[in-house]
Amino acid sequence: MPSIQKYLASSAPASVVLIRLLVGGVFLSEGIQKFLFPGEVGAGRFARIGIPSPDVMGPFVGVVEILCGTLILLGLLTRLAAIPLIINMLVAILATKIPILLGHGFWGFSLRQLPYYGFWGIAHESRTDFSMLLGSLFLLIVGAGAWSIDMWLVSRTNHPNG
Repeated sequence: MPSIQKYLASSAPASVVLIRLLVGGVFLSEGIQKFLFPGEVGAGRFARIGIPSPDVMGPFVGVVEILCGTLILLGLLTRLAAIPLIINMLVAILATKIPILLGHGFWGFSLRQLPYYGFWGIAHESRTDFSMLLGSLFLLIVGAGAWSIDMWLVSRTNHPNG
């Protein structure tokens, strides 16, 4: 099997498309919103929570979410697209959820006003973050599944006349 095929191939069932729709759809939507509402979810939010260079990082993260979310929706280069999204979610958890767990800002990241902090605060506030992190990890491990452009490319390479 040529080297690229081992990254595209997946023995996962077609039902993986459901996870791709969820993960890709959420990231695509969030990336677009970073441009539609930069003050609320893009550069403005990044500045409020202490992300360095928010005017650069807000649009950069938006582009990554749009590009990788679209690739995951299509099932194209799925494993590769999952990697930046995993990093994205780890940074989001570090920057926004760990202060909630601690009940105070840390490492330059600020704490926003919430009704409660600690374990239950982070459990509530991080449900989407952990879902997207675990969904992206799942796609990195199993690949795009049977209904994907990745598998179509693998089948075309393995059976060029079929």
